[in-house]
Amino acid sequence: MANKYLVPEAKDAMNRFKMESASEVGVHLKSGYNGDLTSRQAGSIGGQMVKKMVESYERGSK
Repeated sequence: MANKYLVPEAKDAMNRFKMESASEVGVHLKSGYNGDLTSRQAGSIGGQMVKKMVESYERGSK
């Protein structure tokens, strides 16, 4: 399975992070399968997640 978490407890936290990021970019995610998203919508969610992770890293490394 490609989407296996190394730390199973992280699954819920990642789902919350994804939902929060989706909300910030104006994409409505439903619980469960979201295969009806466009590539642009999915990319904007992933991009927002990466942006927030980089910002968090930069704040922590100063």
